[in-house]
Amino acid sequence: MLGPGTRAGILAEMADGETTRGETAPTEEAAAGALAYLTEMSPDLRGGAILGADGAVLAASGDADRWREDVATLFAVADRASEQPVEQVHVGTEQGEVFAIRQEGMAAAVVTDRFALASLLFFDMRSILRELAAGGDGVGGADAA
Repeated sequence: MLGPGTRAGILAEMADGETTRGETAPTEEAAAGALAYLTEMSPDLRGGAILGADGAVLAASGDADRWREDVATLFAVADRASEQPVEQVHVGTEQGEVFAIRQEGMAAAVVTDRFALASLLFFDMRSILRELAAGGDGVGGADAA
């Protein structure tokens, strides 16, 4: 299990060394709307969460504490594979797939049915986090690019 001081660093540290730009943190309402939008766009999505730079869950389907722990653990394990922190993680199993990404000092993770289109899901997740970090609602950036 990870210590309490470790979680925030795992989520906020970016693969390219970038951290949150000091912009206003997204509201829980905006994050919840963005997660709902992602769920609506991705019919294979079973659940997900958006976490702030401090590791706090801004929005989640289900138990927020469980998402916080699991996302931090997922990134910690993936980061051990290299000297540099990973930006994204994709795990496929017989039962489904897990996608996680760190962008703009935040993190998002989702669980889908099998055979979800990884490139599209990562694009949507990245766009939502970018929009939230810019002070938006997470929805406008998802279809803008």
